[in-house]
Amino acid sequence: MAVGVSTYAYSHRWNPAAPQPISLVEMLHEIADLGGQVFQVCDHPDLEALTPELAATLRTAAAERGLILETGTRGTGVEHLRTHLAHALALGVRTVRTMVYSEHDGVSDRPTAEETVDRLREVVPEYAAAGVTLGLETYEQIPTTDLLAIVDEVDSPHLGIVLDPANCVANLEHPRDVVRRLAPRVVNIHVKDFTFTRRDGWAGFTLASCPLGEGQLDFRDLLAVVQPDPATVHQVLEHWLVPQGDAATTRAVEADWTARSLATLASYQTGN
Repeated sequence: MAVGVSTYAYSHRWNPAAPQPISLVEMLHEIADLGGQVFQVCDHPDLEALTPELAATLRTAAAERGLILETGTRGTGVEHLRTHLAHALALGVRTVRTMVYSEHDGVSDRPTAEETVDRLREVVPEYAAAGVTLGLETYEQIPTTDLLAIVDEVDSPHLGIVLDPANCVANLEHPRDVVRRLAPRVVNIHVKDFTFTRRDGWAGFTLASCPLGEGQLDFRDLLAVVQPDPATVHQVLEHWLVPQGDAATTRAVEADWTARSLATLASYQTGN
C-alpha cells in the first residue's frame, strides 16, 4: 500500500517567514529520498494559485521519482471545486481532499448539510467523468455522523471520506468509534498521532501531536478495520508540531518527526 507525506508535515519549513522556505519540488524529492510513495499538496498557496509551469514541473518530477501526487483544498463551492478538478488533471492527480467549511480571502463559507449535498451533486459527476475522487476530511467542526450522512446522500463512488481520527478527538469522538463508523466510505487516510499530557501544575490537559507510534492513535486497529484498497486508498503523514523555541530547532524537529514517522508508517505495512 502506498504511503507518503502531506505538506502539513512541512508546515514550519515551507512557511514564507522561514529562512529559505522549502519549495514543493524540494519536498517532493525529500519524500522520495525518505522512501515515500505519495506526496499530497494540501492547503498550500502554490496549489491554490497553480500555474501551468509549476504543474508541469511537479508532474515531471513526480514521474521521475515514482511518486503519486494528491491534492487538498478547503471548501465545497462548485466553482472552487471545479478549479481544483482542473488542477488535479494538470497534475495527474486522482484523489482530491477538501473540507466542508472554508475561508478564502477573509470570506467564510459554512454551508448547511443540505446546501453541501446540492453542491456536491452538481460537481461530483464532473469528478467521476474525469476519473478523480473527492474526499471530505473528518475534523472537529462537523460530527462524523453528519459528514457521513452527506456522503451517503450523494452516494457516488467518486465521493468519500478522508479519515483523520485524530481531528475528531477535539469534538469528543473516540478514534475507534470514528474508524468503525466511516470505514466503508474511506478514500484516503491522514496519519497523525496524538497524545494527551498534563499541563504544568496539573491544571488541565494538552492535546498535541507527536511522532507516529509514540502517542495514542491505534493505527494498527485502523488498518485492520478499514482494510483500505491498496490500489486507491493511500496513507498520508501529517503533523501538528508546535514551535520548539527558536525557528531553527522547530524546523529540525519537524524534519526528524517526518523521517521517523514515515519509517514507522512503512513498517506498519509489513506488520513490523
